[in-house]
Amino acid sequence: MKRIALLLCLALSAFGQSDVVAIRGARVVDGTGSPARAQVVVIRRGRIESVGGAAPAGARVIDAAGQTLLPGLFDLHTHLTASAATGISGDWGKNLKAYLACGITTVNDYSTSAEMIAPMHRLLASGAVPGPRVNMAIRLSTPGGHGTEAGWGDFMTYQASTPEQAHAEMKSVLAYKPDVIKVFTDGWRYGGAPDLSSMNLETLTAIVADAHAAGIKVFTHTVTLAGAKIAARAGVDVLVHGIGDAPVDAELIGLLKAKGTFYVSTLAVYESHQLAHLSDRVLALLDPPSREAIAASARPTPIPPNAARQQRWQNLLSNVHQLNDAGIPVAAGTDAGMAGTFHGFAALHELELLVEAGLTPLQAIAAGTTVSARALGVEGQRGAIAPGKVADLVLIDGRPDEKIADIEKTSRVFLSGVEFDPRALEAAIQAPSQTALPATPVPALIDDMERTDGRTQLGTLRVNATDAGVDHSLMLFQPIVRAPGDHALMVQARMAARDRPFVRLEFPLTPGGVELADLTAYTGISFDARGEGSCQLIVNSYGDRTSDPYRAPFSAAAEWQTIRIPFATLHRRAADTDSWTRNDARAFLFELSAAAQTSAWLELDNVKLY
Repeated sequence: MKRIALLLCLALSAFGQSDVVAIRGARVVDGTGSPARAQVVVIRRGRIESVGGAAPAGARVIDAAGQTLLPGLFDLHTHLTASAATGISGDWGKNLKAYLACGITTVNDYSTSAEMIAPMHRLLASGAVPGPRVNMAIRLSTPGGHGTEAGWGDFMTYQASTPEQAHAEMKSVLAYKPDVIKVFTDGWRYGGAPDLSSMNLETLTAIVADAHAAGIKVFTHTVTLAGAKIAARAGVDVLVHGIGDAPVDAELIGLLKAKGTFYVSTLAVYESHQLAHLSDRVLALLDPPSREAIAASARPTPIPPNAARQQRWQNLLSNVHQLNDAGIPVAAGTDAGMAGTFHGFAALHELELLVEAGLTPLQAIAAGTTVSARALGVEGQRGAIAPGKVADLVLIDGRPDEKIADIEKTSRVFLSGVEFDPRALEAAIQAPSQTALPATPVPALIDDMERTDGRTQLGTLRVNATDAGVDHSLMLFQPIVRAPGDHALMVQARMAARDRPFVRLEFPLTPGGVELADLTAYTGISFDARGEGSCQLIVNSYGDRTSDPYRAPFSAAAEWQTIRIPFATLHRRAADTDSWTRNDARAFLFELSAAAQTSAWLELDNVKLY
């Protein structure tokens, strides 16, 4: 309840006037597929007490005549830290508000690394970042598979190509207590690029076995008919992204039924005309930098999709229709955060697209509520309007069960019975400043390389990153003996065959680089270094919304030297007059670059603030 109390800064104050709320006059669509009925819904202390009957004495009564009451909606595939605007980093706090403003009260997030899970849950639980319920995933793929090509390094996506590797990786994964597991099983790139590697049955089966033994659901990235059959045989819980290469067949339907597998098509991310949906409602859900970038990129006349993409779209629509008709449970997810797939709104539009695919409005609403709750295994708590359920609810100005487009007309949102005003949430999204996050001072010593567990003296995990692509630069970093009883860290790199290849070693200042470090007590950073190659120090700061962070080049020679970089000398590539405020640091990155297909190395020690 601590979180609920703190959320009241964005919630309506009326809930505090009574612990009993009665919603009267609404048409109740309970999420099960049953027709709407005019009923009184009573909420007491965050749960639904009754459906039907009368409002009890002393209850705060909400007159919802002419409106429709739905269970809170789900989005089972999001990237919360990403922006739907290309080239703009996401404001996590504002993205979360966009979901609440649209009545989405539960989401799965696939943009977190393992180290980010605990601090993100802390921020959500404390109320410092108001938002819906968030299930955070750890990601697994194959070497050279989807999810490994973005240059994020080993920490973002675990990799396995054999059952033995899978069990070893899952032992590490489960120690972080993820809410769900995301597996990139399918390397098909939609015919627009060379295929990536795919996961074999044996490896995926091992991952599923370990996840299920820990009571955790497995969601996949699966986009082909053959891949879907492998995933179903392995026993995954939810196939995500829709089969786009071919029509589904009787064999797959039989497998999905036998295994009880759910299906999520993420139609919103595949639609050809996402940027055609720049309505006033969408723009109100975008923070100013994202709104400006998307408006600038929108085309008055969308480019028609090519024949291959048109065929894939028809396959996606036809397959979700056929699977639904065959009794396969269809749930809802969007891939929001990908370009043009807007946080919050995409989940509403996904239900519209499910209707376009052939589901009835009632079936689409069930997909976004009760069926999604079953896919997550939380149907005992959420996803329907029934006595005893958590009061996650949304009021709609209209009849979305008859006209699905009305789903966009969000009027009121309830999270555990606490009421939120969508307009107030939208106003907070439109604020010029980023979502405030707590910043904590850190000690001067960042890392002397003496810990043996791969962590800095701050307790944070050192992580690697490279240029993007399957053929990215290769990087190894490991401790070495500098002198008896004294260690340094060596970075060895083999540069990729590309323009400006690089590798980076990151020293997070807080766990996962989520919460912020306040460095205002310091004027610079020093470190011992030697090496061969072009080097620069890069600051990962919360205020950076583009790919132009503060940085400073430095030279590493064959002999050890102590390098001091005053913060005042950090600069961006683009001309600007701003200086780094030093109160929003997340990490320091040491970048090493050299000519394509050459080797480079860098040794570091005694990274300190001064």
